[in-house]
Amino acid sequence: MTLEHVAIWTNRLEELREFYVMFFDGTCSSKYVNPVTQFESYFIRFGNGARLELMYKPNVPENLNDPIEQYRGIIHLAFDAGSMDAVDRMCNIMRDAGCTILRGPRKTGDGYYEFETLDPDNNRLEICSRWSE
Repeated sequence: MTLEHVAIWTNRLEELREFYVMFFDGTCSSKYVNPVTQFESYFIRFGNGARLELMYKPNVPENLNDPIEQYRGIIHLAFDAGSMDAVDRMCNIMRDAGCTILRGPRKTGDGYYEFETLDPDNNRLEICSRWSE
């Protein structure tokens, strides 16, 4: 089995689309619109084939999870930058663009070099690479 896609509800459909295309080299599908249900979505495809579905529909309730604190359920999306140097470069690019860096870059006990950030909807992201000594 492979993970086909992950979906995110948002009230900032265009802003999230631009964020994932710009920072993560995603390729965006054309916008799907269902005028009857007022549902709109994009699929963002990444280099390894994984996809992220960004979805909008009026009246979907806000997520009340705190973006800084941990909570039960899906907590983050992780993007493999390919190398520790690439993690550092991406951290600098995102910081310079005004993105919040929650922590890192740092080596973790489970073999990753990573930093944590937030997308425009405060979804937690990890940008990482495996490391070895």
